Amino acid sequence: MNKRQKEYLACIVGEKIQFDCPMSKYTTFGVGGKSEAICEVTDLENLKKLIGFLNGEQIPYLTVGRGSNILVKDGGIDGLVIRLKGPLASMKLNETENSTVVAGGGLPLFELLIRCRDAGLGGIEFLAGIPGTVGGAIMMNAGAFGKEIGSLVSKVDVITLEGKTEEISSPHLCFSYRNFRVEKGSVVTRVWLELISKDKKLVGREIYRFLKNRKEYHPGYPSAGSVFKNPPHDFAGRLIENAGLKGKKIGGALISDKHANFIVNTGGAKAKDILDLLHLAQKTVKENTGIKLEPEIQIVGK
Repeated sequence: MNKRQKEYLACIVGEKIQFDCPMSKYTTFGVGGKSEAICEVTDLENLKKLIGFLNGEQIPYLTVGRGSNILVKDGGIDGLVIRLKGPLASMKLNETENSTVVAGGGLPLFELLIRCRDAGLGGIEFLAGIPGTVGGAIMMNAGAFGKEIGSLVSKVDVITLEGKTEEISSPHLCFSYRNFRVEKGSVVTRVWLELISKDKKLVGREIYRFLKNRKEYHPGYPSAGSVFKNPPHDFAGRLIENAGLKGKKIGGALISDKHANFIVNTGGAKAKDILDLLHLAQKTVKENTGIKLEPEIQIVGK
């Protein structure tokens, strides 16, 4: 970005912009080089203006929630990293349909779960323990235990590349395994979730059960969750374990000995260490089974 572009960005988002920020502070892996700039946006109109400007100037950008499904390379990120906060991370009940929740794209998933529990709404408990935000969960159609968030969604608002709001309603919502089909560069700002009325205590117990289940097989080190998508009729973790890679370590990165579809940062890892393990797992599984594992995490940067 040149000086004029940086000054204009600062005019749009005010003091909530920083330059040359280490992305290790904004990702659950705790690795990654610097972003050229990072900002927080709290106002929808400013976000629309921002997205329109970035695309008009051909400045690359990336929306990051809690950084839980992303690996930033050691060379960092060109352009702008956007984080949604304030009203863009809020939640409310639909005034006409009490079981419909309207959630902002920047809302943390765990906050969504707790507020739904307090409102006596269920059906979303399976997301307990998945770090990240509503927007990120929509973009990857987050799921667990055979369920996916896409099955609960009736409508999504996105900001288009032109900086305009587009409403996508069922049946035009295209969810598939770990994917929401939308124009690349679109930003999810609001989501309508269709839940069910449920006893608060029962919702709380279900959340606890899912959290306990996750804790049993999730490693305790920093990670980005499942590294690979499960191939049809199989599990990535099983394939990696059968390839003899469970516990394999490169630098500070380790293929978890608790769950082979997790790569963890045991301390001091570089993004390259994680990438080397990822590529090793792909290569070895491909040689052994003919199956090419597809990354579930988003790999960005240079």
